Amino acid sequence: MKSYVFTLAVEPDKFEGGGEAWHAWCPALQGCQTWGHTREEALANAREAVELYVQDLIAAGDKIPVERGTLELPDPAVAVNV
Repeated sequence: MKSYVFTLAVEPDKFEGGGEAWHAWCPALQGCQTWGHTREEALANAREAVELYVQDLIAAGDKIPVERGTLELPDPAVAVNV
């Protein structure tokens, strides 16, 4: 089992109605993006989106992209954001 740490990008955004929103995406995983009402919600949603994306890659037999901004570790690990 390996561990992967993916860099996320998060920026303020607006809903169609003009309300505040946050847009989050993973540059290493094409099309992996989400949003939230708060920055924290967008980050939580992005974590879930990345996990599902990687599970789909594994199920399809595709490689997990290890690009700039992605860290691949040979052993299980925990990432802590502070």
